[in-house]
Amino acid sequence: MSDELKHLVDEIGERSSAARVGHHSLPEAFDEDLWRVLETSGLTRLTSEQDANPADAAVVLGGLARHAATVPIAETDLLAAWLAGKADQEVPAEGPLTVAVADVEARDGRIVGTAADVPWPAVGPVVLAAMSADATFVAVLDPGSAAGGYNLAGEPRGDLPFDLPLDGVARLPRGVGDELLRRGAWARCVQIVGAFDAAVDLTAAHIRERVQFGRPLSAFQAVQHSLAAMIGEVERSRATTALAIAAANDHGFDSPRADFAVTVAKVAVGRAVAPVTTIAHQLHGAIGVTAEHQLWLATMRARSWADEFGTTGQHATRLGRMALADDDAWNLVVGS
Repeated sequence: MSDELKHLVDEIGERSSAARVGHHSLPEAFDEDLWRVLETSGLTRLTSEQDANPADAAVVLGGLARHAATVPIAETDLLAAWLAGKADQEVPAEGPLTVAVADVEARDGRIVGTAADVPWPAVGPVVLAAMSADATFVAVLDPGSAAGGYNLAGEPRGDLPFDLPLDGVARLPRGVGDELLRRGAWARCVQIVGAFDAAVDLTAAHIRERVQFGRPLSAFQAVQHSLAAMIGEVERSRATTALAIAAANDHGFDSPRADFAVTVAKVAVGRAVAPVTTIAHQLHGAIGVTAEHQLWLATMRARSWADEFGTTGQHATRLGRMALADDDAWNLVVGS
């Protein structure tokens, strides 16, 4: 199924990308036409309603990220619909969803707080995960407002305040919230690798076509070395992300193996973002820094996504604690 799915996603992504040429804006607009195509194709609720596995979800997420799709596909399927199902909360069967995460303390029979940087807050219902020390409170909220907020790539982000009675929300174990964050980190790793692939393709094409001093840029040894370094970082990221995909696919997102693999991937992918995006822009020259250029859509997404669902530093700290807590650190190093 994966090869057919990959072909389908690439075809849809290419068509959507071609239709958006010359229509880039800040903030990015939700692509209603693309969403309708994805929904008709059964790709918007792939894991939550069609029992597809994480490997298939990764094909969709990576492919759409490669084409800079402006739809909350990870937020809808892998996060919001899954969380609503765990909490037995009703959400619309169609249309986009998003998810909000916040730390709270339950006081006086209420949970009060603000979820920061909610992705795509205005496109549809928001499934809230309000996390305390020992519980995850889940509720479905009305769409919020981005209020002009967006990340480096122009994707809408907004803060969402809430004040809810405890008897009006579902109370789940804290571990559910932890799994939600793990799923989000996993999705961002997959999406960043997709954005990396777009950056590599664009950079390789540019240095082949751009002529300087009578020779294509690709003929210069320094350019070749830079491109090789960039690709090396991308492949290191792909390898750790493939481990995370396999762990989630074989053992589930709630397993210790997935926890370890996603943590490793978030560290490796996050550390690759700076060199990959820097080299891509350097090899493109001045044209690469313009918001209108396709490269900007890939690199700025990678930089933005790297800090979501836990920063690289936070995951590196967590990985270090895993190593210290293991009686045999070598087992951790080799992934056993």
